[in-house]
Amino acid sequence: MIRFFAAPIAAIALLSATTGGALAQEFDSRDIMGFGPNFFRGGSSPIPRTTVNYTGNYAPGTIVVNTTERRLYLVLQNGQALRYGIGVGRDGFRWGGVHRITAKKEWPAWTPPSQMLARRPDLPRHMKGGIENPLGARAMYLGSTLYRIHGSNEPETIGQAVSSGCFRMTNDDVTDLYSRVSVGTKVVVLNN
Repeated sequence: MIRFFAAPIAAIALLSATTGGALAQEFDSRDIMGFGPNFFRGGSSPIPRTTVNYTGNYAPGTIVVNTTERRLYLVLQNGQALRYGIGVGRDGFRWGGVHRITAKKEWPAWTPPSQMLARRPDLPRHMKGGIENPLGARAMYLGSTLYRIHGSNEPETIGQAVSSGCFRMTNDDVTDLYSRVSVGTKVVVLNN
């Protein structure tokens, strides 16, 4: 096992020494070893994930999306919640209601709905899952709607109203949320 890591580490040290350390400052070995800050190429969220006090009347495990705040809350025990920054629907595409997560997918494929294709005929008809896919690293499908909570490879859109009704998160945040919820989780979307 030690021999497996010795060659890459030696190569990194040699490159660092020969480039005066410039390359070493930009290189993070976690990117190749797994789950470093650039692993999902989704960047960090401009709105950091945090645990907050929460006084809603929702059972632990419920997801509450507040479109006005552009925040998603995963309700925890003892009056707390995990708060995530999200991107929401732009004017005319915001909605509210109560649904459940009906499916979860890792690196989902994307087929734009006909309504979106009518507005944007330049979009691909289908896109395989992967880093360039607009659904990002994970997607949680909401009831019988066309909407999802999904990742994004555009972290600069978090906190903005730019989507066609879906809720965007950084790939890091959506992966975290995905690991904490299951199919059947209640999702309350508040659109005040």
